[in-house]
Amino acid sequence: MNKNIVLCGVGGQGTVLASKLIAAAAMQKDLPVMSAETIGMAQRGGSVFSHVRIGEGIYSPMIANGEADIIIGFEPGETVRMLPFLKKGGTVVTSSRKISPVTATLSGSSYSGDGMIAYLNEQVKELYIVDAEKACEEIGSSKVLNLLLLGAAVKSGALGLSEEDIKAAIRTRLPEKFHALNFAALAYARPARCPRK
Repeated sequence: MNKNIVLCGVGGQGTVLASKLIAAAAMQKDLPVMSAETIGMAQRGGSVFSHVRIGEGIYSPMIANGEADIIIGFEPGETVRMLPFLKKGGTVVTSSRKISPVTATLSGSSYSGDGMIAYLNEQVKELYIVDAEKACEEIGSSKVLNLLLLGAAVKSGALGLSEEDIKAAIRTRLPEKFHALNFAALAYARPARCPRK
């Protein structure tokens, strides 16, 4: 199995932890893994992204434009920003919940999460939307977005890992007191597939 995975969001959403869980799940299956994160603005709500590459013959952790099998987006605008990495026929899994970027807040400009989703729907054939607001409310925690998106990525079939693979990584990487909540979020995932117009 060879997979190129891009994760993107803003600081505080759990993007880096999600990438580490994917890497751990792959390593537990004895698959070669390389990863890299950009987290310089994480503390200020700035952009955060991770590249995870799984499989043989990998010599760099960075994914080139047009080579990502899947983009897992924690925020619609950030997902749009990472689209150049997606390969033709690739899959996008994204949260519908918008977070106004720092640049828009400082400049007083408007930002529409719905506009970003509409753009994704025009550009991406394999698009899955996660209603993060509803899911977090039903699960009872706003801190499980990363596992909701990982669950959706598993269900899309594009991640190349199973729910049990991610659960095994959770058991080794997170304290036991957080297992039940994260397992619930992983299992909950109900992505809505968006047919391209």
